[in-house]
Amino acid sequence: MGLPLEPTAKGVRLFVRATPSASKNEVQGLYESADGKVALRVRVTAAPEKGKANKAVIKLLAKPLHLPASAFHLVSGETDRNKTFDVSGDTETLMREIGAWIEEQIL
Repeated sequence: MGLPLEPTAKGVRLFVRATPSASKNEVQGLYESADGKVALRVRVTAAPEKGKANKAVIKLLAKPLHLPASAFHLVSGETDRNKTFDVSGDTETLMREIGAWIEEQIL
């Protein structure tokens, strides 16, 4: 199973599968859909209303990656569990650092 990351011209694209209204905020590993796409599985305590869960996902990811929340831009999945974020920054650095962080989370 690969990593849920793709390089872009302005950073990386990160694929996430979110579960809102969970008992705690956490990264649970990777999720592979039936079509073979891989996403980072996360759970957040925020309810899926008025963008609260999306903001909670960004906060959960931004802090350990030492990135500002403003670096994350929701591309798709505003009202869906499957979300795509563009993370702005140096592509090579983000691929390396986010990739290493994800690998730490799934071990």
